[in-house]
Amino acid sequence: MKHKFRTIIGMLALAIPLCVNAQNDVQQQVDELKGKIDRMPKISGFVQGMYQADLDEAGTLTGNTLRMRRVRLSVDGTLFKGLTYKIQGDFTRSPMLVDAYVKYKPCNEFAIQIGQFKTPFSIESPINPVNLEIFDYGEAIQGLVGYKDVCGVGSLGRDLGIMATGSLFPVKGDEGIKYHVVDYALGVFNGNGANQLDNNNRKDVVGRLEVHPGLKALTLSGSYYYGKYYKDEDFNGIRNRWAAGLQYNDGKLVIRGEYLNGTTGYQGFEGEEAPKQFNSRGYYAEAGYNFQFGKEGKEQKLMPVLRYEHFEQQTGVLGPHTTDYVIYILPNFSAPTSYYTVGINYWPLKSLNFKLDYSFIDAYKNVEGLYYKNHPHRVVAILSYKF
Repeated sequence: MKHKFRTIIGMLALAIPLCVNAQNDVQQQVDELKGKIDRMPKISGFVQGMYQADLDEAGTLTGNTLRMRRVRLSVDGTLFKGLTYKIQGDFTRSPMLVDAYVKYKPCNEFAIQIGQFKTPFSIESPINPVNLEIFDYGEAIQGLVGYKDVCGVGSLGRDLGIMATGSLFPVKGDEGIKYHVVDYALGVFNGNGANQLDNNNRKDVVGRLEVHPGLKALTLSGSYYYGKYYKDEDFNGIRNRWAAGLQYNDGKLVIRGEYLNGTTGYQGFEGEEAPKQFNSRGYYAEAGYNFQFGKEGKEQKLMPVLRYEHFEQQTGVLGPHTTDYVIYILPNFSAPTSYYTVGINYWPLKSLNFKLDYSFIDAYKNVEGLYYKNHPHRVVAILSYKF
């Protein structure tokens, strides 16, 4: 009996280390497989179909169209720990490169990013267009952040350059870091927009600083753009911008407001002393609330949203005695415009979004070189699917 007992003990003494080693080998293989999966390229994207109807003051339909607003396909992944990449294209008109960069992030406090990507300017511009509360970025964002810039240079809010980012002063909770008090981004760019080579001897400097004072949901933001542009012999010179704003977003209540200001140089016209410059400004404020309903884990979201925005491509050009007209001063000039928008933002699924927006527009109409008050209307519906 004792002999059998010793035999069993000996076998267990041999088996236990073998089982432990086997378990360690399995865990190592699982970790290696997980690492390989994490490094595999991930494909994602979104599609946006849009309908827009424009009406005059009397409510008569003046134009309407269906269009594909954006069709994006992205490939991103990890080359090794801390080094990631992203490539994104758009296919609405022809294949066009949107993003292409690599990013090395050794720690929360510092990361470096090189390639083509969004410039770090404003609160609203970094938001994915699918996640916007209304159908598109505001007029001030488009006019002063490089989407349809008033200087005539730039597109997609993106540029080619190098940028440093980081998050400082962590606030810890029971489960680790809850948020960081300060987020920063500072970059040097060509200044000529996406997919364009630089055409002057200057590089543009762009930076954004965000502070979360006591709440993760609350953001105070300031941005600055310092550079020069060259479009042609008449339109070239300084391109300076600044923006300040705040946002509160706790997942349900969203409040965001921002003021943007820009100075743009040009070379003057016949009989004028060069160089000249004109100032632009814009601001917006919006509020919305997400109502969630449906089964747990499959919640639907419905957000009513209100938004006011105002944009002046060139400030101080109204007539001295009346606000009924404004004199045409610069080529491609657009008169001051205000938008009053009410909308519904509906997520029936996490991957599917529908927006319906109505805007009353306080604008000016060009009649033989003079701009008269005009109040058209706009209705926009946009359906987005992301994968």
